[in-house]
Amino acid sequence: MAAGAAFGQQNEAADSLVHELNEIVVTADQQVTRLVGTSLVSTIAGSPLADLGSALDVLGQLPMLKTDGDGVTVIGRGAPEIYVDGRPISDLSDLRTLPSRNLRNVELIMAPGAEYGAETGAVLKITTRRNFIRGLSADNETEVKRGRRWSANDYLNLRYFIPGGWEVFGQGIYTHHATAMHGRTVNSLIYDGRPAEVGATQNTAMTANNYGFKGGFNRQAGEGGFGAYYRMLHEHGNFGNTGTEWLDAEAAVGRVITRGISALNHYAQAYYDNTFGGKYHLHFDGTVIVKNSDSDNMTSYPGGAHGDVPSRQKRHSGLYGGKLTLDFPLGPGRLVAGTEDSYTATRLDYRMLSQSVGQYIHSSLSQTAQTSLGAFGSYSARFGHWNVTAGLRYEYKDFAYTLDGVRDSALSRRDNFLTPDISFGYDWDNGASVSVSYRSITEQPSYSQLTDGLSYTGMHEIEGGNPALRDGRSHRVQLFGMWRDFLFQATFMRSDDTYGFVKQVYPADDLQLIFQPVNLDVSAAWFYLVWERAVGRWTPSITLSCNPQWLTLDGQKYDRPIWGYYVDNTFSLPHGWLATVNVYGRSAGNIHTQLFERQWFVMDMSVKKMFLDKTLSVKLSANNIFNTTSNGWRLQTYGVDMRKEQSYDDRNVALTVCYSFQPRKSGYRGQGAAESEADRL
Repeated sequence: MAAGAAFGQQNEAADSLVHELNEIVVTADQQVTRLVGTSLVSTIAGSPLADLGSALDVLGQLPMLKTDGDGVTVIGRGAPEIYVDGRPISDLSDLRTLPSRNLRNVELIMAPGAEYGAETGAVLKITTRRNFIRGLSADNETEVKRGRRWSANDYLNLRYFIPGGWEVFGQGIYTHHATAMHGRTVNSLIYDGRPAEVGATQNTAMTANNYGFKGGFNRQAGEGGFGAYYRMLHEHGNFGNTGTEWLDAEAAVGRVITRGISALNHYAQAYYDNTFGGKYHLHFDGTVIVKNSDSDNMTSYPGGAHGDVPSRQKRHSGLYGGKLTLDFPLGPGRLVAGTEDSYTATRLDYRMLSQSVGQYIHSSLSQTAQTSLGAFGSYSARFGHWNVTAGLRYEYKDFAYTLDGVRDSALSRRDNFLTPDISFGYDWDNGASVSVSYRSITEQPSYSQLTDGLSYTGMHEIEGGNPALRDGRSHRVQLFGMWRDFLFQATFMRSDDTYGFVKQVYPADDLQLIFQPVNLDVSAAWFYLVWERAVGRWTPSITLSCNPQWLTLDGQKYDRPIWGYYVDNTFSLPHGWLATVNVYGRSAGNIHTQLFERQWFVMDMSVKKMFLDKTLSVKLSANNIFNTTSNGWRLQTYGVDMRKEQSYDDRNVALTVCYSFQPRKSGYRGQGAAESEADRL
C-alpha cells in the first residue's frame, strides 16, 4: 500500500448508491447520468464535465438541477440538502472552490429515506476522487461581475496534510454584491362598496459586503476519525428604494425607503466516525449555530405631506443539534438506525418608532423555542433484479411561542409525527430500470414566518408573519423510469396545511392591506421527460416538464399548469477550450396562489480555458443574454387583485479566475445534525 493511502479511506453513507459506480469512467457516446433505484447518479470522472471548472459549474449542467449564483435547486423540489463526501454544505461557496476535476460522482436522491428530516424534498451527494498530496494545498477563486452595477467575490481555501492522518484547513471569504431592481405594484379591490386602487413604484439599489473565515482540523486513521470546525460570517448591507405611492386617483406621493442591515453568524460542528468489528459503522455529529442581526429602517416622504416612519429590528437565533447513526449489514441488505435531536430558539425584538403608525403596527417582542426529538430506521436490500427500501421516522416536537413575555397557549403545541417511506425498483439486463416510491412528509414553516410582528411597507400596505401557521403534512408518490437515453419521472403529492401567501384587507381605521402566509390544502403533480447523451465533444441534456396543481381558496381556483423546457449543452473544444450554452423557458402558471408570468426563451453562455497544466482557469460567462427573464406575478385572494412587475439585475457578464496549488480535497467526514432546523433559521 502506498504511503498515506490509509488516511484517505472513507465510508459511504449507508443509503448512498454511488459505491456501485465508483470505478466507472464514462467515455464519448455514453450517458453521463443513470437511474439507480430512486437516485440519479452522474459519473463526472472521465466525462467532458470533469474540466468544466468548479462543482457549481458541473451541477448547472446535470439533469433536474439548476444553479443561480451560489444557489442550487432541484427542478420542482426547491433547494436540496447537499453533502460532499458525507459532510453537509452549509456555505455554498464550498462548491465554488471545489474543482470539477476532483469530482467522481454526483448522486441526486429524489426519494430521501427516514435518515433525513421528514420535510427534506431531495438530497444531493457529491463524491470526490481521492488525491493524496502531503503538505500545503490551496485554491483561490476571484470573480468580477458587471450587471447594472459591479460585484466581486474572492474565495480562498487552504489545507495542510500532516503524516499520521492529521489535516488542518482554513477558508477565507469576501463578497461584494451590488444589485438593482425596478418594479411596480398595483392592488385593485372593492373597499367600502366602491372600487379602490393602491399602488407603488420601486427603484431599488442594494449593496452587501460580507466576509468570513472557517478553520478546523480532521484526524483519520484506519477505519475511524474525528474532527471539528468553526466558521464566522459577517454580513453588512444597505438598501435604498426611491419610488412613489398612490391611492385611487390621488396624486402620487414620493417615497424613500432606506435600510441598514448588520449580521454576525457563528457555526461550529464536530464529528466522530468509526467502524467496529469490521461491519458496524457508528457516526456522530454535533452542530451549534448562533445568528444575530440588526436592521434600522426608515420610510420618509420628501414632500412633507406625511411624517417619517422609523423602525428597528433585532433578531437572535440559536440551534443546538446532534445526530447519531449506526449502520450494519443484515441479511441480504443493510440496516440504518439512529436518533436526531435539536433545540432551537429565536428572539425577535421589533420596535415601531412612529407614534401614528404604532397605533396599528405595534412594537413587540416575540420568542419561540422548540425541542425536537427524533428516531429513525431504514432497511435496504437487493434481491436479484429487485431493490427494496423501507423506513420509518418518529419525531416529537415541543413548540413554545411567547409574545411580550406571555406564553400563548393557543399557538404553543406538542406534536408527534410518524413518517413512513418505501420504494421498489427493478433493473433489466439491458440497462432499463423502473422504480416507485411513497413517502409521508412533514412541512414546518420557517421561523421568520412564525413571527407575530408586522412590517410597514407603505401608507396602505403591511407585511407580516403568521404565528398561527400549523405544521403541514404531505403524501408523495413517485414513479421513475429509464430506458436507453431517456428518463421519465412522475410525482403526485397531496399536501394538507402547506403554506402559501395571500393579500387581504387588514382591520384598521383606514384602508390597509396585509401580505402574509396562510395554511393551504393543495394537490399537485410533476412530470419530467429527460434525454441526455454524450456525443463526441458535445454533451446535450434536454428536459421537458409539466406542473399542474389543484387548489381552491375562498371559492377561487388556482389550477393553471406550468409547462417548461431546459436545454443544457456542454462543448469540449480543441486546445483545452470548453463552452456551455443553456436555454430554458416556461409558460405562465400557478404555484400555490401566485400566477407567474411566462418566460419563453432565456439564454446563458460561458467559455473557459485552462492553463499551466490545468492549475489556472479563466472563464467568461454571460447570463440572461437577451434580457428575457420575467419576474412578474399576480395574486388574487380575498377580493384583492395584486399585480407585481419586477425587473431584476440578472443580465450580466462575469470573469472568473481560479488558481489551484497542489489541489487536494478535504478529508472532513462530518455530516451535520438538524439540517432541516438550520434551514428554518
